[in-house]
Amino acid sequence: MPTRVIAPFGSWASPVSAAKVASAGTTRGTLEELHLSGDSAYWSQILPEQGGRSSLTRWTPAAGTQPLLPSGFSVRTRVHEYGGGALVIGRGFLCFVNDLDQRLYRLDPGRPPRPITPEPDAPGSLRYADGELTTDGRQLIVVRERHTDGTVVNDLALVSTTGEAHPRTLIDGHDFYAFPRLHPGGHLLAWTTWDLPDMPWQGSQLWVAGLDGDGNLGTPRRVAGGEGESIFQPAWSPDGRLHFVSDRSGWWNLYALQPDGTPSALLPVSADLGLPQWGLGFSRYVFLPGGDIACLVTDDGMDGLCLLSPNRGRLDRLPTGLTCCYPPQLRWDGRSLWMLGGSPQLPQSVVRFDVARRQRQIVHTPIDVNLDDRDLSIPEHHSFESTDGRTAHAFYYPPRSARFRGQRQERPPLLVASHGGPTSSAHTFLSLWIQYWTSRGLAVVDVNYGGSSGYGRSYRNLLQGQWGVIDVEDCVQAAVALANQSRADGNRLLIRGSSAGGFTTLSALAFYRVFAAAASYYGVADIEPLAQTTHKFEAGYFDWLIGPYPQAKTLYAARSPIHHLERFVTPVILFQGEEDRVVPPAQSASLAAALEARRVPHVLLTFPGEGHGFRNADNIRACYQAELSFYAQVLGFPLGERLPPVPVRHLESG
Repeated sequence: MPTRVIAPFGSWASPVSAAKVASAGTTRGTLEELHLSGDSAYWSQILPEQGGRSSLTRWTPAAGTQPLLPSGFSVRTRVHEYGGGALVIGRGFLCFVNDLDQRLYRLDPGRPPRPITPEPDAPGSLRYADGELTTDGRQLIVVRERHTDGTVVNDLALVSTTGEAHPRTLIDGHDFYAFPRLHPGGHLLAWTTWDLPDMPWQGSQLWVAGLDGDGNLGTPRRVAGGEGESIFQPAWSPDGRLHFVSDRSGWWNLYALQPDGTPSALLPVSADLGLPQWGLGFSRYVFLPGGDIACLVTDDGMDGLCLLSPNRGRLDRLPTGLTCCYPPQLRWDGRSLWMLGGSPQLPQSVVRFDVARRQRQIVHTPIDVNLDDRDLSIPEHHSFESTDGRTAHAFYYPPRSARFRGQRQERPPLLVASHGGPTSSAHTFLSLWIQYWTSRGLAVVDVNYGGSSGYGRSYRNLLQGQWGVIDVEDCVQAAVALANQSRADGNRLLIRGSSAGGFTTLSALAFYRVFAAAASYYGVADIEPLAQTTHKFEAGYFDWLIGPYPQAKTLYAARSPIHHLERFVTPVILFQGEEDRVVPPAQSASLAAALEARRVPHVLLTFPGEGHGFRNADNIRACYQAELSFYAQVLGFPLGERLPPVPVRHLESG
C-alpha cells in the first residue's frame, strides 16, 4: 500500500466532486417510488440534470431498463405539499400524476399519456395521490386535495381509469386521508384519517367500511387509533385480516384485527416498524406465503429487513447488508423482496432480495460512485450525554482518504449536520454529500436530536414545545462531546442544515458561541410568519413544536433567530431559492442585511427557479463549491482543488 501524504485536514484532494454530489440530488436520494407487476419493476427518479424532473423507468430481466415517459412529463404529486404515491400499476396500463398540472394520466403500451381527470380551474388546484385500484381495474380510489378560494379540502375520491366518468367523492369530513386499501374480495375498504392540529405521527385513526359494486361506501367504523396513537400503513393479508402499525405501546409495532374487533400485537418489540408519514404511498411490510411477514424495522436509527413469524413468535433479520430503506417501498414479487435501500457502502438503490437463496441483487443505482473503499467514511452510531443528562444520538463520520492523512497533532474540523423535518431522521446509505466533506479531511456528525424518529415515541415527543431548544442543545452537545474525545478540533466546529435543519443551525448561532462557521440552506429564520402562512398539512404542527398561535406569540419571537440578530457573530453562508414559498426569500435577505449592518462575515446566494429544496444539478454543484470555499476562507485551510473563491463580506473584520 502506498504511503499516504500528510496534509492539513480540509486540504485533501478528493475523488468526490461537487458535480458528483449534484448528480445524487437531495440528501434523501433521487429514487422516489417502486412498484412491481409480473416480471416488471417500475420506479420514479428525480433527474437533477433535467432540472429536477421525475422520470419513470420500467425494468425487466430480459430487456433491462427502459424509460417510459416523454420529457414533458414528470411523475410527482403535491398532495399535502410533500407528495408521494404518484404512481399506480394496473394490468396492462399504469396511472401517474403529472407534476405540471397535477392531473392523473393513463399510460398504455404504444400510446402517449392521456389525462383521466378534469382540467382544473387553476394548475395544481386538483391533486391526487396514494391510489388503489378496484378489483376490476376500472376505478381508482385516491386521496384527493382540492384548492378553492384559499381553502383546501381533502377526501377520498373515485376516479375512472379510462376518464369516462367524472371523479366523485367517496368520503369526506376529516382534514386528511391516507392509505385507502381494499380487502382482497373488494367489498371492504380501510383507510386512515387525522385532523388538525395533529400530524399523522401524533394522532390518527383507522377506519373500515363496506364498499358495494357501484362504488358506494357503507357506514364507517373506527377500529383503531385516536388521541395519542399513530396509525401507519393498514393492509389486508391474503386471507382477509386487517393489519396495521400502531405506536400505542410507545413503539410502532405491527397489529392484526381479531375477529371480535380488538387489535392484537403480532410480536411486541422495542423498535419501530413505522415512521413519520411525511409522504404518501409508503410500504414498510408485505405478506409472504405461509403466514410470514417481511418488514422494515428501525432500531437505533438504522433500518433492517426482517422476517416476522407470528406463529413462531420470532423476528429474524435478513442478511441484506442494508441499513437505510428510504423512502419505504417494500414490495414482493412472489419470490423476492424489492426495496429502495442502501448502506454506508451503497447509495440509495433499487434492491432485490431472493428470500429462499438469501441473495441480494442491485438492480439499479442512480449514481456512479466509483470510489475506493479506502475513501469511504463509515458511520459510527454515537450516543452522547446532552443537556440535563438526556441521552441523544448521532452518526459520526471520521475523515477518510486513500491518499491522505492528517498531521499527527492536528484534530479535524467537524461539520455538524442537523436534519430537516424536524420530526425525521438522519439516513445511513452512502451519501455523497457526506463523503464530499470526509474525503477532504473534515469529520461529519449527522445528529438525530431529541424529536427524531427511529428511537420510539417518547424520544420523538422530546421536541413537543421544545423546537429551537432540544434540537439545538443536542447539535451543540454532539460537537462538544466529540471535541472532548479529541475526535474533532473544538476551535473548528461547523454546522449546516436545510429548512428546519437551517432553523436549528441559525438558532445555534443566535444562542451559542460554539461554532466557527455555519451554512443555512433556505433555513427558517422567523417562525411566526411560517405559522401564519404555512400550508394545511403543517397548519397545526407549530402548535405542537412551539405552542398555540397566537397565544404563544411571544415565545415564537423568543425562539426566532431573526429577532436576535444582535447575537450573531459567527460567519454564515446563506443559500436561498427565489421561488421558495415555505421560507420566503425576504427572511434570508433580512438576515443578510442585519449581518451586513453589523459587519459579520457572511455570504448570501440566491437561485432563480428554485423553491424549498434545490433540484437543479447546476445549482446544487454551485452550492457545494461555495460552501467549501467559504469554510476554507473562514478556517484558513488550503484547498486541494481549484475553486472560484466565493466573496465573503467583511471576512477581514471577522
